[in-house]
Amino acid sequence: MQFDTVDAAFQFWRKYGGRTGFGVRKVYANKSRIDGQITTVRFVCSKEGNRVADKRDHLTKNPRAETRTNCLVRLGLQFNRESSKFEVHDFVHEHNHLLHTPETCHMILSQRNLTDSQAIHIDFADDSRLKPKAAHQFFSQQVGGKENLGYTETDKKNYLRSKQQKDMAYGEAGSLLRYLHNQSCENPSFQYAVQLDSEEQITNIFWADTRMIIAYAHFGDVITFDTTYSTNKEYRPFGVFSGFNHHRETVLFEAALLYDETAESFKWLFQTFLEAHKQKKPKTIFTDEDPAMANALAEVLPDMLNGVCSWHIMQNGIKHLGYLMKDGSFFLTDFAACMYEHEEEKEFEDAWNAMLCKYNVCSNPWLEKIYEIKEKWAKCYMKEVFTIGMRSTQLSDSLNSDLKAYLKSDMDIMRFFKQFERVANEKHYKEIEAEYNSRQKLPRVKVQKSPVLQQAAKIYTPSSISKKNLIGLQQLL
Repeated sequence: MQFDTVDAAFQFWRKYGGRTGFGVRKVYANKSRIDGQITTVRFVCSKEGNRVADKRDHLTKNPRAETRTNCLVRLGLQFNRESSKFEVHDFVHEHNHLLHTPETCHMILSQRNLTDSQAIHIDFADDSRLKPKAAHQFFSQQVGGKENLGYTETDKKNYLRSKQQKDMAYGEAGSLLRYLHNQSCENPSFQYAVQLDSEEQITNIFWADTRMIIAYAHFGDVITFDTTYSTNKEYRPFGVFSGFNHHRETVLFEAALLYDETAESFKWLFQTFLEAHKQKKPKTIFTDEDPAMANALAEVLPDMLNGVCSWHIMQNGIKHLGYLMKDGSFFLTDFAACMYEHEEEKEFEDAWNAMLCKYNVCSNPWLEKIYEIKEKWAKCYMKEVFTIGMRSTQLSDSLNSDLKAYLKSDMDIMRFFKQFERVANEKHYKEIEAEYNSRQKLPRVKVQKSPVLQQAAKIYTPSSISKKNLIGLQQLL
């Protein structure tokens, strides 16, 4: 037989080994000293040779199984300069070991090959947090069985491990800076900042891609900031700036990984936030009750209203006063009424004092603390504040729920960033879906006939049009 190239000959030898039932290897023999042309080459059985004896073998409790049997099966090729082809000049076909059966031939190492397209599918399954075994079974069913897949589950694990080691080749800090630098090179609008401590170790990280920058320019008047979800390997606080878009869908403005939740860290973050957006300040921001965060906001953004998340207040109320909510108690209902129902300050004060007396909690420390910041959460004080209907950081909380589907606390920093990209892309796609629906479906609004309201229905998105909103517009006009 003749072959044009060594690779073509080896592919033939590999397929021959797969049909016969043995693994193969290739060994180059000689090259010409004049032109470097391969003159002879030898292909052998994978069981050719013997393992070198190790003096430490007697100390090994569980030695590895022997895989070499000094098998002499081989295929020798010689280059013919007249025909410029490799010709077979030596062939031994008798093995000294058992051959694999047709059912097991796909497991032979030389028969396994993970292609580039298969690697992309494996990456996608891993990014989607599919269980390794379930993903392997799914890919096997697509090609009609594991024997047709071309690689084993061990090969897949080795590939993912090598990929992770490659991503972290520069160390955690180096890989992070390299990732952020590449992002900014690919898109000059990408913004990021890192803060170093006295030992030049990375402490706080801030980043925002182009879509986030544009979204804030359009919808950044009212925002929320929340750090309740610590999902990364070091359990560092993960902060997200978010808000509503014109479809009332959650939109991301920025994200940050913080070293701690001190006033200094928050101060650096809010200053960096303003620098990324050319000092454009929001009118209102909703946060939790964290005093360090409130102090940092008061220093960096003194003229901005800092509203306290109503959902966090309710959760803390349950935590501190849960004993009052047993046996059919209406404490939670009365507390919610103080927060949401009273539009006049006197009504709120009367209802608050009545609640304290009714449940005998006039000296409760938590209620005294929350009352001191009533201007940040009570409806009567918030009615003149521009909030676009936002009263809590539940936008961030809903985002956290989405993140939990893709992120785990044992992730290294690079996987964390790549998974966050995936979540951000899904949020962006929801906006595209809402945009499609707004153009495809016309809202049906049951209000009095009015040219002004009919015009409003043509201008505003369906999610912005409700009977309450349009009646309010009518009263304003």
